[in-house]
Amino acid sequence: MSGANFLKLAGNPYTVPVAKTEAGGTRVDAVWLSLQSDILAGRLRPGERLKFPPLSKRFGLSPSVIREALNRLADQGLVRMQPHQGFQVTPLSAVDLRELVEVRVHVETEVFRRAIEHGDLRWETNIVATHHMLARTPEKDPDDPARTNEAWDEAHSAFHRALLLGCTNKRLLDLATRLRQEFKLYRHLSDSLGDDSERDPAGEHKQLADAAIARDGASAVEQLAAHIAAPADRLLRLAAAGKLPLDTALSGDGIGPSA
Repeated sequence: MSGANFLKLAGNPYTVPVAKTEAGGTRVDAVWLSLQSDILAGRLRPGERLKFPPLSKRFGLSPSVIREALNRLADQGLVRMQPHQGFQVTPLSAVDLRELVEVRVHVETEVFRRAIEHGDLRWETNIVATHHMLARTPEKDPDDPARTNEAWDEAHSAFHRALLLGCTNKRLLDLATRLRQEFKLYRHLSDSLGDDSERDPAGEHKQLADAAIARDGASAVEQLAAHIAAPADRLLRLAAAGKLPLDTALSGDGIGPSA
């Protein structure tokens, strides 16, 4: 799939039925998960406005339920509230990308370092298990090779989460999780541009797992920083070459592993 296709709203000609139960949280959860999937899969493009009337019609629910779901997405960093304009899918920009990667590298590598220091045998076992699942799951959708396989995406998230779970500071762990969630918008854009011939993500994942199990904190932190920065560097290079169709062009120097 090309970058243009990723950024083009695919549309939702179908209506998602949501059970109208007495538990309002159930309805909010359904809308939240559906919109989250649409955003991360590129069916709702960065910067796309999310208007209440069409969303209420699509889900068959009141604007108050839709608003609560959108507020949850805003808490995740996937949606932004614009004064006097309502909600929109978080726009992508070079400035945001650089800032996000810089913070994510600093936070996530510190969480990983602490996980290696404090993780127990169960932590190691979970890394081995999630890496095995990731390595054995096809990255591309069998029905549409241009798209990322959702099962692989889930396994990928589970593996990276497992690397950090040994950290005993819950606030740091939650912050790292949120930053990773926000970065998914950029990672999915990078994935939509096709494979990066300069990288071996599967090999990088194995190296991360091996370094964690070996308790090699210095090597693990260095590898994770490079792993996080690589997709961002690619986007910045392509934008600088005029090959990335974004409303706000990503441009400028790459980030590099020490960002």
